[in-house]
Amino acid sequence: MVHTPGLRVPLVDLGNGTALLTDQYELTMLQAALRSGTAPRRAVFEVFARHLPAGRRYGVVAGTGRLLDAIEAFTFDAPMLEFLTSRGIVDEPTAKWLEEYRFSGNIWGYAEGDCYFPNSPILVVEGTFAEAVLLETLVLSILNHDCAIASAASRMAQAAEDRPLIEMGSRRTHEKAAIAAARAAYIAGFATTSNLEAGRSYGVPTAGTSAHAFTLLHDSERHAFGAQLDSLGEGTTLLVDTYDVERAVKTAVELAGPRLGAVRIDSGDLGVVARRVRAQLDSLGAHDTRVVVTGDLDEYGIAALAAAPVDGYGVGTALVTGSGAPTASLVYKLVARADGPADTDPMRPVAKRSTGKPSRGGRKAAVRRIDAHGTACAEIVTTGEPMPGARDRVLQVPLVQNGMIVGREPLEAARERHVRAVRELPATALQLSKGEPALATEFVNGGPRR
Repeated sequence: MVHTPGLRVPLVDLGNGTALLTDQYELTMLQAALRSGTAPRRAVFEVFARHLPAGRRYGVVAGTGRLLDAIEAFTFDAPMLEFLTSRGIVDEPTAKWLEEYRFSGNIWGYAEGDCYFPNSPILVVEGTFAEAVLLETLVLSILNHDCAIASAASRMAQAAEDRPLIEMGSRRTHEKAAIAAARAAYIAGFATTSNLEAGRSYGVPTAGTSAHAFTLLHDSERHAFGAQLDSLGEGTTLLVDTYDVERAVKTAVELAGPRLGAVRIDSGDLGVVARRVRAQLDSLGAHDTRVVVTGDLDEYGIAALAAAPVDGYGVGTALVTGSGAPTASLVYKLVARADGPADTDPMRPVAKRSTGKPSRGGRKAAVRRIDAHGTACAEIVTTGEPMPGARDRVLQVPLVQNGMIVGREPLEAARERHVRAVRELPATALQLSKGEPALATEFVNGGPRR
């Protein structure tokens, strides 16, 4: 397979900005708050999930880097404001306020690649109500998608153990979502993506060779294999299930020799076919030729192939749809606000009392309790300053300070963090069977907030 290595910290081209990637009610709330005089009150919003998808043991934070880029591009230009005023969505005073909008508050969050659990405060946004409320839809749009994809990808990576995973779901989702999905999957353990824009924008290694159409184009499978080998070399991966697998494997080794890189199987009983192909490759002397399987795989299908002689997996539809959980069900809730517009006005906790959708008031912090064996045993959420024990890990890190982005990092850092975060979880977290979250979330009182 052809790989494009390299990682960088991008500022993705977001076109004309991100300010209209929002719901109308964010702007109608802003207008009403400006009129009532409550818009400048200091406010704290938090992002959390009340529960994980049914049966899941942990979630994975992803999308933070994309979110920081999107917040930086969240400004209102003249055509946007003309659209808003001409449609009667906002009045002229509100449009004037939006013309000067730049988020100038503070944001903290769980670092990208870390794990989370029910009620983990994975993002905290602090600013004026007017500034912070405008970010709600954008924050949830990015984090709900990317956390869902990364959470599914992590389960697949655990099922695959040390065998590489190829993300190949671009044709099964929206073209922009495909790029974000490839990035999230890489954070959670996938080795490569087929999506070239994810490679260009985020430095995700890319891979790809040929489809059945390439074989069908040629007068014979032999001609197709020969053309691919002439172009890509003997290290390429040949697709062997267009016609007869056994004959295709024989032809592949005849043409490429024992140093053929890999063969790919995309149909049939993958475990049975993989065993036959492995035996045939070995009999032909191609002991180092890898066997890659694709075809509607998910974490359960990957786990079922654990004993099969498979060297890698390609995953598409299940990955880009969150393997049955396409959203992380994150919410963005106001948890504290000031009594007046001055910076010195005291903050008070606020919370919903809605049946089935309650929230907890007060700005939260979180630590992961680590036992003497280095294993996480609880998620401790505090109102006030956290008071971590000697082994506990503080989970929130600064992302934006006084409007300045401070939390950007290379994608590789998030990928490495995810490995460490999963490694510290209890063994039950890695089970694919349905069960409760691997860590219980405990609410405690912290120290006075500085």
